[in-house]
Amino acid sequence: MRFSNSLVGVVNFLTFLLSIPILGGGIWLSSKANTTDCLRFLQWPLIIIGVSIMVVSLAGFAGACYRNTFLLWLYLFTMFFIIAALIVFIIFAYAVTDKGSGRTVPNRSYLDYYLSDYSGWLKDRVEQNTYWSKISSCVRDSHVCSKLGKSETADMFYLRSLNPIQSGCCKPPTACGYTYINETDWSQVAGTVSDIDCSRWSNDQTQLCYACDSCKAGVLASVKKSWRKVSIINIVVLILLVIFYIIGIAAFRNNKRIDNDEPYGSTRMTKSEPSRLQF
Repeated sequence: MRFSNSLVGVVNFLTFLLSIPILGGGIWLSSKANTTDCLRFLQWPLIIIGVSIMVVSLAGFAGACYRNTFLLWLYLFTMFFIIAALIVFIIFAYAVTDKGSGRTVPNRSYLDYYLSDYSGWLKDRVEQNTYWSKISSCVRDSHVCSKLGKSETADMFYLRSLNPIQSGCCKPPTACGYTYINETDWSQVAGTVSDIDCSRWSNDQTQLCYACDSCKAGVLASVKKSWRKVSIINIVVLILLVIFYIIGIAAFRNNKRIDNDEPYGSTRMTKSEPSRLQF
């Protein structure tokens, strides 16, 4: 059973080292004077996650190495809630990203995105002006549209594989029928189009389609893709944490047995061990 204590100590030492760059990243974001609102939104989750992992790792490491029953109990108690939170997050992530996907467009390699295809908690948040003003600022500051590069002809552009944000925010919807000039410059064709995004499109490079519903749908599609990937990683992490939790329980029980049966400084003599006292 002493092996379980050593394994818990090694695992938590490695986890402690991992928490250092996470915590450092959060502190660095908070110290940047020119950080965008998008990055500032990420600083506190990073700091909280880093501090939590660091504290739990220290408790588990000290409890396992020094056979401190209280610290191991604290480690197991906190780990239980971390595991429970991960389970809730995984279920939540799959639930809120259940609906919505891009639509295929004839003679195009990229997809078009429509806000009406999405529903639920994420869509409600994106539609709120307070949230969208920050999200659109993030998209604009990321220069995702200026990174599209140049295509020599319209046909070459139509064969490009655009990510959801590039398709939704950097060009007008295909249904608008605009004429391609370059990646972020399109000429309007006379006629009435029912899609409201057609009137929201602007060749102004600071505007483009950042106010369009297609841009919101592209962000939702991108978030869905990212959350699904994160959920897969979280499932792997969850499995590892459950294994570590079981090892921690074994170490905790081992410490309690030693504390109850083997007082400090005492030695126990088994029945099979011959007596050293001879007359």
